[in-house]
Amino acid sequence: MKSYTKSELARAAGVSVDTFRRWLKTDREFLRANNVQPKTKYLPPVVVKYLCEKYCIDM
Repeated sequence: MKSYTKSELARAAGVSVDTFRRWLKTDREFLRANNVQPKTKYLPPVVVKYLCEKYCIDM
């Protein structure tokens, strides 16, 4: 797994960036624990893996 932007993951999930950001709000604690701030553009591989598994995103 590699780093991806929020917009790349949103596109892969088939949703808008705004919807994807709303999804991320439900994972605030996990994101905070992995040093991801709301304005972070690139998500680290561990976060990408978690989100792909949670939302069934094929990357």
